[in-house]
Amino acid sequence: MSKGPISQFITKHYLHFNSAALVDAAKAYEAQLENGAKMMVTLAGAMSTAEIGKIFAEMIRCDKVQIISCTGANLEEDIMNLVAHSHYERVPNYRDLTPEQEWDLLERGLNRVTDTCIPEHEAFRRLQKHIYKIWKDADDKGERYFPHEFMYKMLLSGVLEEYYEIDLKDSWMYAAAEKNLPIIVPGWEDSTMGNIFASYVIKGDLKASTMKSGIEYMTFLADWYTKNSKSGVGFFQIGGGIAGDFPICVVPMLYQDMEMHDVPFWSYFCQISDSTTSYGSYSGAVPNEKITWGKLDITTPKFIIESDATIVAPLIFAYLLDM
Repeated sequence: MSKGPISQFITKHYLHFNSAALVDAAKAYEAQLENGAKMMVTLAGAMSTAEIGKIFAEMIRCDKVQIISCTGANLEEDIMNLVAHSHYERVPNYRDLTPEQEWDLLERGLNRVTDTCIPEHEAFRRLQKHIYKIWKDADDKGERYFPHEFMYKMLLSGVLEEYYEIDLKDSWMYAAAEKNLPIIVPGWEDSTMGNIFASYVIKGDLKASTMKSGIEYMTFLADWYTKNSKSGVGFFQIGGGIAGDFPICVVPMLYQDMEMHDVPFWSYFCQISDSTTSYGSYSGAVPNEKITWGKLDITTPKFIIESDATIVAPLIFAYLLDM
């Protein structure tokens, strides 16, 4: 399929510096898929609240991503946007807010994420009512699932349909649920739903063991990587933090700790980040540093795009989707 106007525009005009790195990374991502490799996309930051689902869902539907790693916040905030979008408030002058104005937002039940406020009652509590029933049902039956599996159950059950406020095709979590796409959610406890689950454990309503753990996520990923890396697995990292740090370590773990010396390195690496290399900033470490940790090979295609992921990621995805 021939490339569309967005792809043609960036190919023509994005010729140097970060813009050239964007095009190079997109072309190399495409080459990975054409050569039979799979791709992991990691989501850090507030990409779901930034409505990355408008294009990322199509990436999932078109098989441009085979596995996802994301923070607990990104896991839940895509669904929150699905069921409470009209209640969100945008704050374009967020840089100028006083502490008193921030407190006013809190009292109105609005939790700010940069320029967007998530409504607590319509988003958090609406999900809580339904996800608790699914947690409790599993708990009573002695069943255990991963955080994303519980979310899939909730989405596919249809209990949220009455609340939908955006086009369902713009929810990347729904697209992932339909494909039962594997998702890794390291540090899920550091999320609103994670905090809520912990509160039920403290109150004695649920057992902590009902939720599968981060160690189990790592063992799942180790098995998945071993089975799927014969033709390569690429690593496309949006932002820094645990969403990227956790899954990239599966390769040195398999090689060094499991002594599986035939395990292949990640076959592609790209990170979109505005974190600069300084004072031990892991998110800002240049890709070559990962060679010393046994994550990337000398020959692995490596890209770092120092820019805003809300600008860069949709352009790369548009290129991959021939837009």
